[in-house]
Amino acid sequence: MHDSWTEFARTEFQKPYFKALMNFLEDAYAKQTVYPPRDDIFNAYALDPDTVKIVILGQDPYHGPGQSHGLAFSVNDTVPLPPSLRNIFKEVQRDTGTPIPATGYLQRWADQGVMLLNATLTVEAGCAGSHRGRGWEAFTDATIQWLSMRRDHLVFMLWGRDARRKKTLIDVSRHLVLETAHPSPLSAHAGFFGCGHFSQANRYLLAHGHTPVVW
Repeated sequence: MHDSWTEFARTEFQKPYFKALMNFLEDAYAKQTVYPPRDDIFNAYALDPDTVKIVILGQDPYHGPGQSHGLAFSVNDTVPLPPSLRNIFKEVQRDTGTPIPATGYLQRWADQGVMLLNATLTVEAGCAGSHRGRGWEAFTDATIQWLSMRRDHLVFMLWGRDARRKKTLIDVSRHLVLETAHPSPLSAHAGFFGCGHFSQANRYLLAHGHTPVVW
């Protein structure tokens, strides 16, 4: 974690839900294959919160070998593009003209102030959603609320039903909230394709004195 998360983290780490979560994870990592690797769990928090410009909210990490490294929707360089990420890149291309890249490693977005935050930060191998309801949601909900209160003029991209429920955590009078369907192949044609979120976000950033993201 970046040092600027220290105050936030210290508060959350002392709460009963987080201590129970850590006990659960200690057991899970000892007995099962869990993604991402332990050292990557908090990679989204390596970004200085005072430099965050956009928050993109995912659900839980990829549950296949070598995919997840702690940034929502992102995969390591050598991993083929997952379907949802390929659809994200298709919309970026349609919306901004940026070519679809060869790699799905999104650290380049994080380096520009895009926080790629999953609602649940760990998952059992091959078992999507397996760590939901264990306490991560309380931690990431608190993250969203903290950013909403601490900062002004952020862009929150909420894709899919689960992410859109998080809107109640955000002060919409101070931030731009963009909502649409999830980029999964099951739902991308229900609103994600054509949403224009990437150009909308950049126009908002420019209007409030921030450098736009090179998608």
